[in-house]
Amino acid sequence: MSGLIALLDDVAGIAKVAAAQIDDVAAQAAKAGAKAAGAVIDDAAVTPKYVHGFSPARELPIVGKIALGSIRNKLLILLPLALLLSNFAPWLITPLLMLGGSYLCFEGAEKVWHLFRPGTAHADGHVTAAGDPVHLEQQKVAGAIKTDFILSAEIMTIILAALPQDQPVWIEGGALALAAVGITVVVYGGVAVIVKADDLGLWLARVGRLSATRALGRGIVAVMPGFLTALTLVGTAAMIWVGGSILVHGLHELGWHLPAEWIAQRAETAATAVNQAAGLVHWAVTAFFDGVLGLAWGLMLIPVATWAVDPLLRRLAGAKPAH
Repeated sequence: MSGLIALLDDVAGIAKVAAAQIDDVAAQAAKAGAKAAGAVIDDAAVTPKYVHGFSPARELPIVGKIALGSIRNKLLILLPLALLLSNFAPWLITPLLMLGGSYLCFEGAEKVWHLFRPGTAHADGHVTAAGDPVHLEQQKVAGAIKTDFILSAEIMTIILAALPQDQPVWIEGGALALAAVGITVVVYGGVAVIVKADDLGLWLARVGRLSATRALGRGIVAVMPGFLTALTLVGTAAMIWVGGSILVHGLHELGWHLPAEWIAQRAETAATAVNQAAGLVHWAVTAFFDGVLGLAWGLMLIPVATWAVDPLLRRLAGAKPAH
């Protein structure tokens, strides 16, 4: 009897340790996921354009297909790569993070450039009546999943860099997987709400029993175009700010401390001058200068991407094996 009690006591102890480790995984996932907020906002801002032009009945299925592709990107490809980097080549994390940050700066700067030079914008590929809806949907979903892969790689790298080092690989992998799934649910759940909000507004305006309900529906319909525009602007600003902050932090990690120290000094001076909101001012000034640096770097990358990288990729994509 005493042996059985001792065994149960050991089982209870193991269960407590396991529960504590699971709590640790969840806490690490939440904390690390918060570090990727800027890239997450950008992901949520980019996705709604891929359902533009389709019938309302196809909007949620398309979002679901993109979300499933995003899960596959994160768990089947990016998670194993992240664990390999963390355990066998941790020195590569900062350069890869900076490479992803440069991509965010480029994408954000390109959007800003197109605001002032609309004639240079790329074709958006909206659906036309003459196209095959099934084929067009497949193309849209494939394009969205490719874009998601790049953003997901950035998100996973940010999460990996934020996780504590020197811990068991299963805890690291669990935290990465949990954060990846949680972020995907938040992003594409939010996208689903956004793309169906106007339909909800129309339904309330049409069948609402109370005048206040009908007015709410009409208000949702009226607000959504402006909200989507604002969401695009927020996504662009987030890309530039996050990309710039990644570059500043990466340069600091690689030994060039000047940009990070200069920005920190300006933020500290501004925060000291406004004691009532020192934390907010410190963050705002830091984000502003990170964004300025990110925009400048992104604008410098536009001609490189236009005249060198893009033609090379097109040539590689168009190359056919010899018969």
